[in-house]
This record gives sequence, structure tokens and C-alpha cells, in this order.
Amino acid sequence: MTIIFNYLILQQKNEINQIKQMALTINQLLLKLFDQLSIRLIDFKLEFGRDKDGKILLADEISPDTCRLLDKQTNERLDKDLYRKDKGNVLPVYQQVLQRLQKIYQ
Repeated sequence: MTIIFNYLILQQKNEINQIKQMALTINQLLLKLFDQLSIRLIDFKLEFGRDKDGKILLADEISPDTCRLLDKQTNERLDKDLYRKDKGNVLPVYQQVLQRLQKIYQ
């Protein structure tokens, strides 16, 4: 029983380390991407899951709904905090983020 328990603990630590490395890699990619868009990435949430083979993978979207974003020049909110703080409709700012993405990916 102790061997199985120790194996499970080790397995959890390995998986936690794997998720941590994935999160750090995603963080670096997002920082670079949003910098190209003149957007400051404040923070974001990630959700991980498993595929049918048990492989750990990013399991949710990355969008203004899952990130806190500010325009670098104006400090204007470009995320759902705008709606949460009752400062307006999120659709125009989401479209602005989309337009910036389209400019660099056309």
C-alpha cells in the first residue's frame, strides 16, 4: 500500500510540474503575442484536462473572457472587466482585439 501511495504522490508531482511548465510556456507565448498587439497582459486563467489517452492538455479557450488586458497606450480595458465594472459593452473591445490579431495574421 505504501508503494502505491508513494507512486501516486510522485505521479501527482510530475503532473503538477508538467502543468506548471505548460503554463509558463503559454505565458511567454501570450506575453509576446499581446506585446505585438500593443496590449498589456495583466493575468489570465488556464484550464487543463486530459485527452482520451490521458495526455494533459490545455482544455479551454484563451480570449478576453479568460484574460485581463489593457491597451498599452491608453490603459483602456480590453476584457470582460469592462462589463463587470458596468463601464460598457464588451463587444466593441473584443472586436478591437480581434482586429489587432487579424492585422498581424493576414
